Amino acid sequence: MIGCLIVRLHNGNKIQEGIIVETEAYSQEEEACHGFNKRTKANQTLFGEPGLYYVYRSYGIHYCLNLVTDKNNFASGVLIRSVFIPQEEERTASGPGLLTRKFQINTKFNSLKSYNNNLLKIFNRQININNEELVQTTRIGISKAVDLKWRWYLKQSRSVSKRVKGDKIPKLHNKFKNFNL
Repeated sequence: MIGCLIVRLHNGNKIQEGIIVETEAYSQEEEACHGFNKRTKANQTLFGEPGLYYVYRSYGIHYCLNLVTDKNNFASGVLIRSVFIPQEEERTASGPGLLTRKFQINTKFNSLKSYNNNLLKIFNRQININNEELVQTTRIGISKAVDLKWRWYLKQSRSVSKRVKGDKIPKLHNKFKNFNL
């Protein structure tokens, strides 16, 4: 999903768009996943068909946007952690809460089909990215399954929520210099 375009719509018009630059994966086979213990009313979307949005409120403070992956009746998804928004301050959407606030996403988006709705769309990669441009590391803000390297981010992006120790912030968004959506 890194490099994909995310677009928020209202009445058929774009109101926000950006490039996904950071994600985390979750699977019911590991303890940090909301579906690890069992299916509940709160997490049932995560067990749904691939392509659904799974949106939940984290710590009662902010919302988190996930895309359900894998297969029906198996809890798995990808948390969209950070988005680069051209012509805006680089850290505007550099974290799950900042992203959902900027894109006006809340639990009303939960269970929407990413491929068939009029509010939020994700489109194929808008830029070419090779594996050397990605950093794979451990996830953030969890207390279980902490050693799994299931977080990825675009090394050249200054919009990443948290960099790996020793990975210096790049001077420019070289990949996105003069990039227009």
